[in-house]
Amino acid sequence: MSVIFCDTDCELWYTTARELGIKVIPMPYTVDGVEKMYDLGENTDFKAFFRGMREGSAVITSGLNPQTYTEIFEPYFKAGEDILYVAFSSKLSNTFKYHDIAIKELKEKYPNVKYRIFDTLNICMGAGLLVYLAAKFFNAHGGDVDATYDYLESMVQKVKVLFVVDDLKYLARGGRLSPAKARIGNVLQVKPVLYVNKEGEIDILTKQNGFKKAMSFVVSEFESKYKPVEGAPVVIVGADCDEYVEEIRRRILAVCPSADILVQPVGPVIGAHCGPGTYGVIFTAESR
Repeated sequence: MSVIFCDTDCELWYTTARELGIKVIPMPYTVDGVEKMYDLGENTDFKAFFRGMREGSAVITSGLNPQTYTEIFEPYFKAGEDILYVAFSSKLSNTFKYHDIAIKELKEKYPNVKYRIFDTLNICMGAGLLVYLAAKFFNAHGGDVDATYDYLESMVQKVKVLFVVDDLKYLARGGRLSPAKARIGNVLQVKPVLYVNKEGEIDILTKQNGFKKAMSFVVSEFESKYKPVEGAPVVIVGADCDEYVEEIRRRILAVCPSADILVQPVGPVIGAHCGPGTYGVIFTAESR
């Protein structure tokens, strides 16, 4: 027997995870001192969360401790089930050092259990699309952990993420941009188009002057780089910005009418760092 895991930073929708039989690790976020665990949208009030951010709520994220990882994984180790955990980028959180402590102890206690973690080097539905494809492969191949890991190796650099933030102050709060640059950028209406690079880090692809130019750049990048993979949708995500999502959905369909588009919200853990008004496109390409 074997199981496949993901975490909620992959943002795969809860019904999809359930249908595919994926075990889910909830990741924490805190709003005005109250810690919550993201549930892949099952009981999340996205509009209230982003409204709170706009009104000044203090929102932070954190990792899990070793004890939590042990509580999550030990039942499967104890049952002798092999495990594949398809995780969000290790470059974007310190939580994996606590994960490693827990897994080291569990491996010593249950030496006959196979445990593998695959680093998607991605975040949000960039990781989620890889989880989705991995789970389908895993289920179609009898829960073969090693074969699924190898399949992911062949796909990991083929999932491209592009996103645009509406207000740079949220990147500044998370330490990803200096407050001074954020203020200047907002005044000048500079819209950086960001991506997740091959090393699994968030980086700036270009800076565009204004919303329209930024969206045009994203659509142009999609048109030139999109390479369909069977079973892989084009995913559009938005942080409480339905009008942006609808516009980019319409524009992507205009350049690629055959695209199978999936639309879903940005969750609170990712949203805590990018802020309301962020939108993004995730798709398969020749390379990132």
